Amino acid sequence: MRRAWQNYRVIPWLRRNAPFPPLDTALAEPNGLLAASPDLSPTRLLSAYRHGIFPWYSEDQPVLWWSPDPRMVLFPAELRISRSLKKALRNRDYDVRADTSFRAVMRACAEPRAEQDGTWITEDMLAAYCALHARGVAHSIETWIGGRLAGGLYGVALGRVFFGESMFARVADASKIALVHLVRQLARWRFGMLDCQVYTRHLASLGAREIPRADFMRKLRELVNYPDTSGRWKLDDDLAQ
Repeated sequence: MRRAWQNYRVIPWLRRNAPFPPLDTALAEPNGLLAASPDLSPTRLLSAYRHGIFPWYSEDQPVLWWSPDPRMVLFPAELRISRSLKKALRNRDYDVRADTSFRAVMRACAEPRAEQDGTWITEDMLAAYCALHARGVAHSIETWIGGRLAGGLYGVALGRVFFGESMFARVADASKIALVHLVRQLARWRFGMLDCQVYTRHLASLGAREIPRADFMRKLRELVNYPDTSGRWKLDDDLAQ
């Protein structure tokens, strides 16, 4: 993030309602930094996702917009479940729900982590995504254990693409359990892709992989204009099987 702060002055500054620049103008270093803006409105956010762009910034920065190359994605048919995760899924001492505690999931994702200096989930970002949740396009998948929120994730659904934003776990495997339920539900709803944004070993272990940005954009254009599955989500009861 510090390097992005140093470079944001050399990328376009987007005034309100200004369109995003072409993706091929994004910086190579830091990878994918495309533009900066003062606003994080729901309209701006939805436009960004439809064009393969997402926000990532910290509290002392303007809103920074990114479209990295390559792009990390998970195709539902490529979900990979380890032997230990299969055992955890069979355990059934948990309950996985959708859209019952969206704000709490975002708050949990914003909690400090050992490998991070601060959080990129600012109060403005919390407000913006809660506004999308109220519209029925941002969703949370939550793992509950003993009546407590143990892990989960949130993101945005447009057409047949789910744009994953962040995940957290307070109990081992709780976020992975939520992700498995999400991917299996997306497959039933004929979603074609889960956007994971950038590489992490955690996501790679579950079957996500990097593809060229051009391939990502072709797939995005194919899937994003299907009718939205907006509204509050409800997961099928047999997704752990």
